[in-house]
Amino acid sequence: MAVFVGVDVGTGSARAGVFDAEGRMLAAAKRPIAIRHEPGDLVEQSSADIWNAVCASVREAVAASGVEPGDVAGIGFDATCSLVVVGTDGRGLPVGPSGDPARDIIVWMDHRALDQTRRINETKHSVLAYVGGQVSPEMETPKLLWLAERLPGTFAAAAHFFDLSDWLTFRATGSLDRSVCTLTCKWTYLAHEKRWDEGFFRAIGLGALADEGFARIGTHVIEPGTAIGNGLTEEAAAAFGLRPGTAVGAALIDAHAGGLGSIGARDMEGRATDPTRQMGYIFGTSACAMASTPAPSFVPGVWGPYYGAMLPGLWLNEGGQSAAGAAIDHLVRLHPATPAAEAEAGRRGIGLFALLEEIIAAEAKDAEAVARLAASLHVVPEFLGNRAPNADPDARATLLGLGFDTDTASLARLYLAGLGGLAYGARQIVDALDAHGAKIETIVISGGAGQSDLVRRLLADATGRAIAIPEAAEPVLLGAAMLGAVAAGAFPDTLAAIGRMSRLSAVFRPAPGAAARIHAAKYAIFLDLQRAEMRARAHMAEALES
Repeated sequence: MAVFVGVDVGTGSARAGVFDAEGRMLAAAKRPIAIRHEPGDLVEQSSADIWNAVCASVREAVAASGVEPGDVAGIGFDATCSLVVVGTDGRGLPVGPSGDPARDIIVWMDHRALDQTRRINETKHSVLAYVGGQVSPEMETPKLLWLAERLPGTFAAAAHFFDLSDWLTFRATGSLDRSVCTLTCKWTYLAHEKRWDEGFFRAIGLGALADEGFARIGTHVIEPGTAIGNGLTEEAAAAFGLRPGTAVGAALIDAHAGGLGSIGARDMEGRATDPTRQMGYIFGTSACAMASTPAPSFVPGVWGPYYGAMLPGLWLNEGGQSAAGAAIDHLVRLHPATPAAEAEAGRRGIGLFALLEEIIAAEAKDAEAVARLAASLHVVPEFLGNRAPNADPDARATLLGLGFDTDTASLARLYLAGLGGLAYGARQIVDALDAHGAKIETIVISGGAGQSDLVRRLLADATGRAIAIPEAAEPVLLGAAMLGAVAAGAFPDTLAAIGRMSRLSAVFRPAPGAAARIHAAKYAIFLDLQRAEMRARAHMAEALES
């Protein structure tokens, strides 16, 4: 029996899952990875730490699945869009003021390059049209420019700059092949023209990369799932406990793997669904919203359009929220009742959010009651800026309606209002996509935070769209495994893998009537608060400069 391994490297952990050709997960394993925060919005990781966590996860998952190493026909990787810097000896180089070569990754959420981001966007180069009009500090060109300007020694000494997903396939195979997903979505590669734009790199101050023919950032770019090199090297195979030569597929960014594992899945009756009428919403530490269209759709503030970056032959637009699950974590810790609620949850052996959802369920029995419960409390949870559709990394969270309440019930209402704020942010992205040609009928939700029925129902009611639930408990891991299956030749392409391996299990539809009216009013207030926060920053900037 041929099986396939999917590896997902998120912000805080590495996971591996073993799947059969029907998309059934046989086993999974997980290891934590360290993350280091420093003043100045610096966030760094270690590629060695990540590799060790990946190896341990793969070995444990394969052992737990009961299959033999020889049964693993292919392996696929996904990861956060973090930047890995590698020296000529294959080892990491320091990417921050610590000078520690073990800290060789600038994490996706690192915002050190805000000044470089601003200057790149001020060029108004035509390439920027394919990233929603402007780059984000979470993308790689601002980070590369920061390194060139602030750590020129590291920049000059680097043999290669990798997106983390591509570094994983490099580490596994020794191949310098890059995925069209990573380079198009985060590096300004023009996939529809199969080229880098030399003029853009010279205009933004990275002409050195153009002088080298882009050798350090990738010259052989392939579709996700394409078999890379000769498969696993002897060294990588030994580390994984697998056979040398096991097929390795070109990688995806983590959210895009979640899209692959959920978009276009067969419905509950076994019928194919239309991926161009769906938006994938991967809800974890951050939230990523992705929509595919047959023709390019230029949506201001929404990344893309990217050709073939997730599904072959389709254009991808990518929005999202820089902090989603992390924003809710931070929000509830502002409330005085949180320590006591955490203690109670601990005594009962459940998580804090599960406890708060029990309180909400006991007080609100239907959609209208849930909407009324947080009707007077409004949250724009943009603690780390607005990724889409405002593309505003300087935006910050806004709360309206707080009182002196200190009990657990008021904490539950704050939690509910925060979830509502995320849902209205998702609605804002859907509205922006629809206004520019995408016709979203269904949102397919995945990710850890998307496992909650409260989150699913609230997202349906707040967006006015059906929310579909993948049958797979781990769509991101499934998407990564699909890459390995395609590389192994089990399917001709990723669309064929989706048709066999992915299914939906349920659909949540938006509530009508009073619930819809309350959410419409709260959405209007959400937009008002966003605009008020922008005006406040503008007023203060003017006052501070005068």
